[in-house]
Amino acid sequence: MAIVVHRLCVCFCRLGMEVVPTTPASFHSLLFLFCISLTLLVGADVSHVSTTLRDVSKCQRLCQCEQCWHTKEEGESYVTGTSKVLDEKNIDIIATYSNNYGAVQSSRVRLGDLSASWVLENPIDGRHGHPKSVQIVEDSFQSGMRVKENSEHSTDDPHSGEGELPYSRLSSISPVKHKRRIMREERRKLRTAELMGKDKEANDQMAAAAIDRSKSFDTTVTGKYSIWRRDYENPNSDSTLKLMRDQIIMAIAYANIAKSKNESVLYKSLMKHSKLSQNAIGEAHSDAELPSSALKRAKAMGRALSVAKDKLYDCHTMETKLRAMLQSTEDNVNGLKKKSAFLIQLAAKTVPKPLHCLPLQLASDYFLLGYNNREDVNKEKLEDPSLYHYAIFSDNVLATSVVVNSTVLHAKEPSKHVFHVVTDKLNYAAMKMWFLVNPPAGAAVQVENIDDFKWLNSSSCSVLRQLESARLQEYYFKANHPSSLSLGSDQLKYRNPKYLSLLNHLRFYLPDVYPKLDKILFLDDDIVVQKDLTDLWSIDLQGMVNGAVETCKESFHRYDKYLNFSNPIISANFDPNACGWAFGMNMFDLKEWRKRNMTGVYHKWQDMNEDRTLWKLGTLPPGLITFYKLTYPLNRGWHSLGLGYDPALNQTAIENAAVIHYNGNYKPWLDLAISKYKNYWSKYVMYDNPYLRICNINQ
Repeated sequence: MAIVVHRLCVCFCRLGMEVVPTTPASFHSLLFLFCISLTLLVGADVSHVSTTLRDVSKCQRLCQCEQCWHTKEEGESYVTGTSKVLDEKNIDIIATYSNNYGAVQSSRVRLGDLSASWVLENPIDGRHGHPKSVQIVEDSFQSGMRVKENSEHSTDDPHSGEGELPYSRLSSISPVKHKRRIMREERRKLRTAELMGKDKEANDQMAAAAIDRSKSFDTTVTGKYSIWRRDYENPNSDSTLKLMRDQIIMAIAYANIAKSKNESVLYKSLMKHSKLSQNAIGEAHSDAELPSSALKRAKAMGRALSVAKDKLYDCHTMETKLRAMLQSTEDNVNGLKKKSAFLIQLAAKTVPKPLHCLPLQLASDYFLLGYNNREDVNKEKLEDPSLYHYAIFSDNVLATSVVVNSTVLHAKEPSKHVFHVVTDKLNYAAMKMWFLVNPPAGAAVQVENIDDFKWLNSSSCSVLRQLESARLQEYYFKANHPSSLSLGSDQLKYRNPKYLSLLNHLRFYLPDVYPKLDKILFLDDDIVVQKDLTDLWSIDLQGMVNGAVETCKESFHRYDKYLNFSNPIISANFDPNACGWAFGMNMFDLKEWRKRNMTGVYHKWQDMNEDRTLWKLGTLPPGLITFYKLTYPLNRGWHSLGLGYDPALNQTAIENAAVIHYNGNYKPWLDLAISKYKNYWSKYVMYDNPYLRICNINQ
């Protein structure tokens, strides 16, 4: 019987099948089946089966073939082929697994310590005919033997696997391994989402930075033909437009030559094409604004010019004609510049109808309602040197009200602020009435008439004495004077009537107007106060008379801009590179003024300039001369200038300045005002006031 079993085992082994019992019970069952099969085949007695089964446990080997059993040549222990009785609980195995971080680890454990769901793999050497792995699969619901058919073979030997059938390898995934895979996938997703979030945050930061840069970018167009205009960002953005304009110029030149040579047909053709091209261009400033027919019109004009060139082209004649056209164009441009300058000056100095209505209404009510009999209140404050005093010299009621309102609204202690307003006889009643009806909260306002200053006369005032001279009157009031408009638009601004007004020159007589004050802050009527100004009184001027903001740190406003340094008197006494400063917000130390007799210095230089050879008319040049080396530079944050002429100022500097100044022709109360600056002024206008509504003064 043992011989038969042995032979059957050999046969199974030769078929390439591996018998792997998982338990001793299954091993006995397998032998029992073999024995029954052999008994039926050879006719053996069944009684011999039990005897055979009893001897099974004593058998050391049932098969000696290499396909079934393995030796211990490499020092490894196998589940089958040992001389000992199989005890699965005592078998040591090497378990390979992945930890929570995905790293592969291995450790030695006993087979009995594992659950029934584990699948074990045991690699062996790659000898010919040997499978690479042996798997023992245990089911938690049944135990028994499984025949494992392996389709993997060693590739080390070129003859391996010959004559063997391909078998599929059984596989199963552990729940623990499956859970680890899910966890790794979740970690990958979280990491991916985190990286995508960081990318989005970085993109948002870049977008925000680009928006900030675009806000600070100055897109102001300085002129239609300026090389800095935005059209030049693309050099071909107006190539067709330029071509058509050049064609029109050439067509006019050829038309004039054709007319002189009696080429009437060609003349009419050129003039017709010129007119059609001008209509096609219209108001366009770039190719994008041209109509779709413009290119067709340019081609037609090109054909007409080609015909004219063949018939009329002569180099000398064409050169002469183009020179004449250039000269005529320059004359027209100069004439238009003069007209433009005159109209701007006229618009800037003409009082609009609503502003003319306001003082008339106020003056009428001042006398009709009996306000002329009222006396000033708070007289004790007017000469108290411990308070904060302001000087405003103006004939504009609305502008003066904005200066006072904006100052009081930002003052920490309005009751300590005193405003001294001086106006002319024509506007005295209106100015007085306005502040009687609309007194600033807590602050005191004194309104005076300049005609009441009897000490201010031609004998004591150089400007008054000069105004009485026939030469100056001829300069201002006669149109046929040599320095008329024909001399250029630059001379026009110096013929401004404000330079004849004593209100404009009264700033040089401050110690005489306020003899009991020690310090006073001078304010123009075209300024707006945006912060509390009381700290100005605590600034140490270090022995200087005038405290002002310099204007030459970022611009060209130096002494050589205002004074005539070709005159030896000027060049000998002043530095052309000395820094200029601004009238409009000036802190004057009246005690130091009196000590140095600054009014006398002003008179001296004003008399020397009677023929206007040292400087043109105005108050800034004599101020620069009078306070030369006696001006203390204030911090630039106190005073921001240029809102009346420069549309490209730094918006942040304007908003942070304590005082903003609309110096220039574009005053905020005029239609000429720069729109983006007007709101800084208009928010302090009392538009709901009945006088402003009657005169239709609104935003």
